[in-house]
Amino acid sequence: MKAKKEKSLDFGSSFVNIIKTNFGILLGLVILSVLLTMFTDKFATMTNLFNIIRQITINLYLACGMTFVILLAGIDLSVGSVIAIAGCVSAGMITWNGFPVYVGIAIGLGCGLIVGMINGLIISRTNIPAFIVTLAMMNIGRGFARIYTGAKTIAVLDDSYTFWGMGTILGVPIQLFTIIAVIAVSSFILNKTQLGRHIFAVGGNSQAAEYSGINVKKITFFVFLYSGILASLAGILTVGRTFTATMILGDGAEMDAISAVVLGGTSMSGGRGSISGTVIGVIVIGVLKNGMNLLGIDSSWQYVVQGIVILIAVYIDYIKQNGSDGSLFKNLLAKVKK
Repeated sequence: MKAKKEKSLDFGSSFVNIIKTNFGILLGLVILSVLLTMFTDKFATMTNLFNIIRQITINLYLACGMTFVILLAGIDLSVGSVIAIAGCVSAGMITWNGFPVYVGIAIGLGCGLIVGMINGLIISRTNIPAFIVTLAMMNIGRGFARIYTGAKTIAVLDDSYTFWGMGTILGVPIQLFTIIAVIAVSSFILNKTQLGRHIFAVGGNSQAAEYSGINVKKITFFVFLYSGILASLAGILTVGRTFTATMILGDGAEMDAISAVVLGGTSMSGGRGSISGTVIGVIVIGVLKNGMNLLGIDSSWQYVVQGIVILIAVYIDYIKQNGSDGSLFKNLLAKVKK
């Protein structure tokens, strides 16, 4: 009985800690949801809730991997292209080459594995910034997707494949279960393993981590490998949801992932962040996009709004890091008055 009580207390304290840590963004999510409920009667419906779940799934896979990368003060711009490669290759293997679904999916996952390995090897063993390496891989991946498809659309009509994108279990989207699995694994790695502690240590101060005996190269390699695998999984599920694969799959997806991670409180300087914050950040981005669509806001303005949200999140992180009192905004206002 005591053990059970201790476990329940531990769970309760963890939940309270999540609320405290992410109180600001949670409050913003509640306010946003209330406003959308007031302005459109289509928002607070079960159908729309399931739509939001399906819409945020892909970003959540990417954002979990991106959290690991940004915790190392890195960036991975190749994840959108990995979606295209994994989705197109897996679909092509099934539709064009007649391979079984599980083989096509395995090959698609292998594509993300290879890209993640290349990113990890180069970044961990050279002084080339992650931004440059992953930017190059983003272009290489997008080009490869175009070459492989010949700029054609690949249709996938196999029920066992599309089930993972649009299927349900007892009326609940299958993607909700896969989301929970990815969140659980990512959170477990960061919070309950030595590997997770080493990721935070390397992100906080890589030189000090190396002096303490941590293999910084291996940690860096794993992080980019993990990001690549989750991106390939996102690509496969994207095709399962849309029934088609094209070379433009995942275009701009890396920006959504970075936005969610930063909005969720993970510091771009590394060493500070959480999966719980990232999940909330993904939900906020998803609800914001869904709400703007329901309100009929032009897509161009949607980009503007999302950009403003990112700037605010980055500035909040800047204040936390430097102990600033908001003097930047004060100086800007002073100049405007002059």
